[in-house]
Amino acid sequence: MKRGQVELARLIRTHARCVVLTGAGISTESGIPDFRSAGGLWERYDPTEVANIDALRRDPRRVWDFYALRLEALGDAEPNDGHRALAELEEQGWVRAVITQNVDGLHQRAGSREVVEVHGSLREAECVHCAVRVPMEDALASLPLPACPECGEILKPGVVMFGELLPAAAIERAQALAAEADFLLVVGSSLEVHPIAALPGETLGAGGALAIVNRGSTPWDSRAELVLDSGAGETLRGLAAALCIVETDRSRRSDG
Repeated sequence: MKRGQVELARLIRTHARCVVLTGAGISTESGIPDFRSAGGLWERYDPTEVANIDALRRDPRRVWDFYALRLEALGDAEPNDGHRALAELEEQGWVRAVITQNVDGLHQRAGSREVVEVHGSLREAECVHCAVRVPMEDALASLPLPACPECGEILKPGVVMFGELLPAAAIERAQALAAEADFLLVVGSSLEVHPIAALPGETLGAGGALAIVNRGSTPWDSRAELVLDSGAGETLRGLAAALCIVETDRSRRSDG
């Protein structure tokens, strides 16, 4: 077990309410590429054309062609050690909730129950006219132009597109969780996309602590108790193992 994992376990043990914020870096280990990186779909598709709410109105067929490719890339992805470790830590009471910038649904598939999806989800499609939501499988079955079963308008993927506001309820919940957290653990996020990038300030401003596990630096590194430039899966699996030892010892002492 690495020193950083032990130190991270110590921080969680000494803070009662831990909230986790995850970004693309936790899902790349499941084979889901960061679409903004070199070689990703953004190099073939201009996001202002295909991931913009105005583009959906102008050329919905092209938008759905793009999202069909995104969903194809997600098709074989499975939760990795990082997702599973967070689900285990929630089950054991170490983690209160996961706030995620990801839209892949892997946290829920791993078993996490309290998940706040601030950028929406590709598990569903929605109607911008009457707010009906349908399973993404049903929308894909109606390609090239999935229509709302209630009003007939073209559906949109259930993610936040460029030109749209983030869902108010999800943002308010994320901000409340961060402000109430004694400890915010950031995993796989560069903390550059606002307003989510400001969540560490909510925790620190309320007297809580911050730790960051990410490949590469973030604007909040200097304010964090611990910064680990390492992979999400390996780090969180080691963290879960360290806390499992603590939990076993705690049970043994209470039994005796």
